[in-house]
Amino acid sequence: MLNINEEFSKLLKITIDSDFSDLHITANSFIHGRKNGQIVAVEDRFLNEADVHQLFNGITSEKMKLEFHKNHCLDSACSFQSTRFRLNFYKERGFIAIAVRRLNDQIQSFDDLGLPEKLLELTELKDGLVLFSGPTGSGKSTSLAALIDSINQSRACHILTIEDPIEYVHLNRKSLVHQRELGTDVLSFSESLRDALREDPDVILVGEMRDLPTIRAAVTAAETGHLVFSTVHSGDTVGALDRILAMYPAEEQESARRQLAMVLKSVVAQSLLPLKNGTGRIPVLEILRSNAAVKNLIHTHQFTQIYSVLETGSKSGMQSIDFELAKLILEGKIDYEMGRIKCRNSRLLEDILGSKRNSRSFSSLLK
Repeated sequence: MLNINEEFSKLLKITIDSDFSDLHITANSFIHGRKNGQIVAVEDRFLNEADVHQLFNGITSEKMKLEFHKNHCLDSACSFQSTRFRLNFYKERGFIAIAVRRLNDQIQSFDDLGLPEKLLELTELKDGLVLFSGPTGSGKSTSLAALIDSINQSRACHILTIEDPIEYVHLNRKSLVHQRELGTDVLSFSESLRDALREDPDVILVGEMRDLPTIRAAVTAAETGHLVFSTVHSGDTVGALDRILAMYPAEEQESARRQLAMVLKSVVAQSLLPLKNGTGRIPVLEILRSNAAVKNLIHTHQFTQIYSVLETGSKSGMQSIDFELAKLILEGKIDYEMGRIKCRNSRLLEDILGSKRNSRSFSSLLK
């Protein structure tokens, strides 16, 4: 457990007072924070090598120091002023560096987050696998917390989460919620998932699909009648499927595709883009729902064809990133250049923007 000493308290306070999502502590540099997606220097806080080394020694236990010197990295978490933080200690250029992520304990609603109503449909699922993809800091955990909270408030079921670390604390409402933290309550995602099948859950949240044993355990849980949510680092929905299957050895690819096609319910790719007015960021989501066409394309490994299904699948609850970006550009919420950079099919984006400049025709296209 971390020792929150006076010096570290000051740094955590800077994170809160400056509304940083992340704080970066590096030897021989000013500390830096991330605000609205941008990195900014805190120019009155310069730390040299000795400062960072002293900070590290002052807040870590002997056991943590041994683990860091053995692996050259260390994960931990702490609380300060009712705010939870996730920390990663690592080495760069031979010096100690620290990345601090501020976790928002307050679970926000779908409306607060600006999430589409189509996403809420996932809370009605009874079984299967739902994947969230996107880079670190894209809001995947925040959206998943909103989904779990919605289930918690609407269904009488047993929700079990396995996280690294626990980011949002869910109180028992209509559901019973048990939250387990990696390193504190469980040793690994895969082992805790296997244990979970003996703990009578209805809904399971796995923090991340990091390795093949975890993927196998999650698929098994979904096959046996549980609703499983998890995350994977990938740029888009189809890329998430590729990343999952790439974990399997070549001789298992066909059976793995068959299993994935059977249990998959949805893949959501999320990113956060700066608002045009500079007041913050907005989530942009691509939503793939598994229907007969998608299942067949997964099974036959025709992944590029899935994009065509996405672009025409709005009636099935799907949402293409290019259509969503065009919508946000036309609504004046994001800058055109940002939308062009983030789109997958620039020709499609230009076609939508060129022919659907009035809201009525654009709305009819999305139906």
